Amino acid sequence: MMRIVLILSAVILLSACASNHVETIQQDTSVVKYSKKYPEGDRFGNLYPGKKTYPLTCQKDCYPKSNYVICESEAEQCQFKKRQTPPKLNAGFKIRWLGHASFYIESPDGSSLLIDPVSEQFDWPVDWAFRLSAGFFRNKAKWPTIEETSNIDAVLYSHIHYDHFNKSDITRLGNTPEYFVPLGFSEHFANNGYHINEMSWYSAKRIGKLNIKFVPAHHFSSRIWVPYLYEDDDKTLWGGWVIEHQGKKIFFAGDTGYSKHFADIQQHYGDMDICLMPIASYFHKEHSDWYRYVHTTPEDSINAAKDLNCKVMIPWGYGNASWKMGDHSSHSALLRLLHMHKEMGSPIPLHILNEGEEVSL
Repeated sequence: MMRIVLILSAVILLSACASNHVETIQQDTSVVKYSKKYPEGDRFGNLYPGKKTYPLTCQKDCYPKSNYVICESEAEQCQFKKRQTPPKLNAGFKIRWLGHASFYIESPDGSSLLIDPVSEQFDWPVDWAFRLSAGFFRNKAKWPTIEETSNIDAVLYSHIHYDHFNKSDITRLGNTPEYFVPLGFSEHFANNGYHINEMSWYSAKRIGKLNIKFVPAHHFSSRIWVPYLYEDDDKTLWGGWVIEHQGKKIFFAGDTGYSKHFADIQQHYGDMDICLMPIASYFHKEHSDWYRYVHTTPEDSINAAKDLNCKVMIPWGYGNASWKMGDHSSHSALLRLLHMHKEMGSPIPLHILNEGEEVSL
């Protein structure tokens, strides 16, 4: 009798888990690139693989102190302190940087989005393992209020790496918002009635008055928690996002190295109004070429913003709630950005946010 009760209980629990609704979005304009490195032929690749040359590289004195970056110690635990006047774009977006790659965005039509939300650490047990082995740990990010998260309309993920995709945050956000993810991503969601849009590069879907477009990045993917086994490398796609409302566009690059894909995106979708650009995780004393291959330096991001004809650039990846993966310190990348922006004479204005700060554009 007890066995029957246990079986019935298990059946009830399983039936209570609602199946996810997964929509694969591939259109006439869509692009998918598969890698030739793997014999299966079913793993993704970058549009422009191979050895890279870069327009400019800072060679010396790349991290001068700034009167506007006030730190507790050498480029650590800092705040950007400068009065800024945002450019008048009349785009109607409010953009709040939560830390690392996470953004909370309110659109002109009243809807709200989260991009790459990771509120705390890597998923367990990887956070524990990395803290012991590599020292990767972060301060808690600035998170939206309960009221804000309960009214999220869409959640966008650029790729599946732990610092951009956290399963515990999906549980917190629930199945009310629509989820926009790269191809191959949905299998990493638990069955809980989530509405998941799996997208290829240059595919698009409307939600309300917003047109959400998935675009290429130059990166890679993996989710395995035992390093160097490689069995899940590049089985999910990676990329960036364009969020458009009545012709005004936000570009979010995702993790990416510098390549011709930035110019391609501009050719596909036109000039970008607001560019959320990564500037960190490019430095490693032993593997600097590889780190830069998949992460932009500050000067690479400035050149990418030029390729995109951005009207304003908002950097991310540094900060007091970063993991400092491939960085000298929490704010070294910001110091290099401020220095190289001046050295390069870039006409694209920067708007610098501290974690938790918001700007209306």
